[in-house]
This record gives sequence, structure tokens and C-alpha cells, in this order.
Amino acid sequence: MDFYYNIVSAPCRGPMLTAKALNVDLNMKVLDIMAGDQMKPEFVAINPQHCVPTLVDGDLKLWESRAICSYLVNQYGGQNNSMYPTDTKIRAKIDMLLYFDMGTLYHRFGQYVYPVMFHGETADPTKLEKFYEAMGYLDSFLEGHDYAVGNSVTIADHALIASVSTFEAAGMCMEKFANVKAWIARCKTMPGYAENDTGAMQFGGWAKSKLPAAK
Repeated sequence: MDFYYNIVSAPCRGPMLTAKALNVDLNMKVLDIMAGDQMKPEFVAINPQHCVPTLVDGDLKLWESRAICSYLVNQYGGQNNSMYPTDTKIRAKIDMLLYFDMGTLYHRFGQYVYPVMFHGETADPTKLEKFYEAMGYLDSFLEGHDYAVGNSVTIADHALIASVSTFEAAGMCMEKFANVKAWIARCKTMPGYAENDTGAMQFGGWAKSKLPAAK
């Protein structure tokens, strides 16, 4: 399986954690986004949206990070894998948090940091507050159990920790979120976490050079 990625990208690192948990080997293909590798004709032929991550497994060409996580478990995780179980209610909760990560949590982080990092705009404190509101939602979701959905790791944790470790490395304040802080500590024992941390720190160093100190 070919996996097109850039380690700085949090959405790339969620599927990498899922693959590590499954002991699935990925043929890692780095794309230099800043150099425009994603716009080369040979990659656009694979993924017309020219985004990372992108997975190629035989005749399947798949992008969208969280879809890749679920595919890996469905295809290679065996029957009723606890990372994405067949129980419809548990799976619905996992899906809810995957959508929350994409549509609310990471989205609000991006709304705050990307205009500053990529367009030289002044940081908007109202956008930072909206981001912290979303972090508060995550903190409440984690109340009473060890991981995102219950007491075992699921693909929701893989997606979320890839995002949240990036936020923390970028200087976002986690002190208000006790459940999140405890969950982060547990997630650091995941297979492949060190590589995730490397990417988060690379992004974080870049972000901190552009952003004001978060409060």
C-alpha cells in the first residue's frame, strides 16, 4: 500500500497511528507540499483533489484521513476489531468524534492559526476563544472514561491525538482541560506515537514562530 503524506500534517498522522496499531506496513511516500509535489500530474492522476493523506491499495485510491483510518481497520483489522467495532452504537460514537475532529475541533484550530501562518494576518482572539470552546467539548466527551469512546483505543483516538498533539505543540494552552491532559498522557503509549510527536513538534515550531503566545 502506498501512503502519500507529509509528517507535518496532523491528518496524515492519524492513519499512520491506525496502521501501526494494526501492524500494517505502509509504503511511505513523502510529498513536499511547500514545493508543490501535490500538484504534479502523476499525483493529480491519483487524487484530483491533490491533498494528503492519500492511500493507494491495489485499485483503491482513497483520501480523507478519517476514511483511511476506518478502511484500514475494516480491511485489515479482522472481525469486530475493538478499534472500530461492529456494534452500531459504539461505531456511531466513534464516527461522531471523527466528524467532530474534522468539522469542529481541527477546523476551529485552522481558522485561528492558518490566516496568521500562511497569510500574515493578525491573530484573532475571538477565533482562539472558539477553538477553546471546542476543546471544552472534547474535555467533556472524555469525562468518566480513559479514551474517546470507552476504555480502549479506537480510531477516534488516533485522529484526535494527531490533532491535539499538534495543538499542544503549537502552544495552545491545555491547562484548563484536565480530562484532555490525562488522555494525552495515555495516548503517548500508543504504537507509533513517537513519529506522531515528531510531526507535531515540527508543525509546532513553525506555528510558534508566527503566533502570539496563547493564553
